[in-house]
Amino acid sequence: MTDEGTAAAAATGTLGYEQARDELIEVVRRLEAGGTTLEESLALWERGEELAKVCRHWLEGARARLDAALARPQDDGDDEG
Repeated sequence: MTDEGTAAAAATGTLGYEQARDELIEVVRRLEAGGTTLEESLALWERGEELAKVCRHWLEGARARLDAALARPQDDGDDEG
């Protein structure tokens, strides 16, 4: 990995879900548009993979939080009276 790639990977860890998603959309758009060199396309692909991992991490974290919230006993209101 190049120094630029290393810096990009390090920066990826600080991205929020929406930022990573938006950048991933842009990467996909650029790849689909074509007109890039093989090296540029590979770099875009690698960046897209990193961004997809960030998005997956955020979504898995959100799922875990939802599962934990749903697993907690609910107050059914029987204490009123």
